[in-house]
Amino acid sequence: MPPRRTIYLPTKDYELPDIDILTLIYDSPESWTQENTVVHAEAALPSNAITKAQARVYTKRLAWVFRHVFSIGTNGPGKDVVVCISSGQILLSNVFYGVIAAGGVFSAASSAFTAGELARQIKQGRSSCIVCSEDCRDVAIKAAKECGVPASRVLVLESMGGKRVLRDVEKKGQNWLDGGEVEWVKRGDLLDWEKITDKKTLKDRVVCLLYSSGTTGVPKGVNISHANLVSEGLIPQYQIREYFARQRRLNPAYRFEYRTLAHLPAAHIAGCQGYFVNPSIAGGPVFWMPKFDFPLFLEYNRRYKITTFFTVPPIYLLIAKSPLVTDQFASLVHAITGAAPMGPELQAMAEKKLGCQISQTWGLSETTGSVTAMPWDQKDETGSVSPLLPNVRMRIVDDEENDVEEGQEGEFIVQGPMITTGYWANETATKEAFTKDGAWFKTGDVGLCKDGKFYVVDRKKELIKYKGLQVAPAELEALLLSHKLILDAAVIGVPDPSGSGNELPRAYVVADQSMISESEIKAFVSQNLAQHKQLRGGVVYLDAIPKSPSGKILRRELRELAKRERVAGRAKI
Repeated sequence: MPPRRTIYLPTKDYELPDIDILTLIYDSPESWTQENTVVHAEAALPSNAITKAQARVYTKRLAWVFRHVFSIGTNGPGKDVVVCISSGQILLSNVFYGVIAAGGVFSAASSAFTAGELARQIKQGRSSCIVCSEDCRDVAIKAAKECGVPASRVLVLESMGGKRVLRDVEKKGQNWLDGGEVEWVKRGDLLDWEKITDKKTLKDRVVCLLYSSGTTGVPKGVNISHANLVSEGLIPQYQIREYFARQRRLNPAYRFEYRTLAHLPAAHIAGCQGYFVNPSIAGGPVFWMPKFDFPLFLEYNRRYKITTFFTVPPIYLLIAKSPLVTDQFASLVHAITGAAPMGPELQAMAEKKLGCQISQTWGLSETTGSVTAMPWDQKDETGSVSPLLPNVRMRIVDDEENDVEEGQEGEFIVQGPMITTGYWANETATKEAFTKDGAWFKTGDVGLCKDGKFYVVDRKKELIKYKGLQVAPAELEALLLSHKLILDAAVIGVPDPSGSGNELPRAYVVADQSMISESEIKAFVSQNLAQHKQLRGGVVYLDAIPKSPSGKILRRELRELAKRERVAGRAKI
């Protein structure tokens, strides 16, 4: 007999259109934005804005530039990778769509990257074209030099403060956004995108790379396709539209106006999907902040009467505990949390301050974001990550991929139209990410189902999450071991004592403390890695790193050691 399978199902499925992401955003009635709808605006200068009609033209202009000036897509679609490292900007989504329309692949890089980290991503994608914001210019130039990318192919995008600039970093070439719509049309300098309806092409053609850290080795490029973006854009929106219909049956005068605030990094799935795609489908504007600033975040929520947003537990902790929060969220209808678990205690505190419901969602870069979501008229106070979204299937399995009994812990494995087909140019990692039969994606998250609700209890993968950003222990360990005075090293995440829900990277090292101090080790990391990868959890000196006979680091022993240290610290108090 074949082994018994327990497949968890959503309450319903939706029929999804066979449509490419550009046609969905710009030319489909499924998108609720009108031609004159402002889709992107600068929070600090709201007159700096573009409508849907203008966004379409900018996308076609940028597609022409990428194709005819930089040869993106010349040899066929889905091959040429354009790396983009930028803080928040109102034309960032048009670069995203312009690269795709040209036939290229948009590779999202964190604006917090060092030159070495950016160079690694450029090399992985074999990219010969880079777009950056002015504040990331120096990092982009250094990385380009390391990768042999000429300065003429490193482009600075400036679209805040009313600017409309795209030119090379040395400012020797022309501004490719000069001229405006009338001039571009007259010269024929616009490129339309390929309209795609073939299911297999929509599923398989890679249009975006989002980088996900593995537990061994360097971050991997997650292949995101048209079908991934379209399904993740439409399925939650269909669910919300059904809620609107229920509300209108109760009150025919019910109206909801979508307005959100871009405050999270655009290089991650919450930014790419949450700011480039979802708002245009939902029918309203995104107000852009270059980077997160809490007092400004509060002010912009009040000023623009923000009605919904997704953010991460550390920001909810700020909201819950800050005396600055008064009436700034009076217009907020629904808030969503994700990227890391949030306990019911923090949820209750933050909801009291916000004056509206917070629901948890769960997903990964490899699932193009959410695979669970709470309907707006349902509530959970137990800390669950919400029900499955329509069109998603889930199993909970043990290490041998056998289904566990309901209520028992196991790894969440999933199917659905938003699930990646694998990793860019990495067949080994792709094979390892799916079950033996290739049919289910292994999320690496361990959880259980209880009373029909899903709970994430641990991560099978060893990733550390800080402010929703991934930190791979292996990357930190490799850097530490490159130092001549560090003989061995292991890194784990320890809980932030502030209760923010963050994990703080902590290094356990074998080294002579009289030769290299904790501050020197931290400084070494600071010089080489992004801010979210710093050793905020400290440095602990050991005589030896605990390892298995095969040489694997026994992280569980280190976690137990950290736990005993926390208990001892509380006992002293």
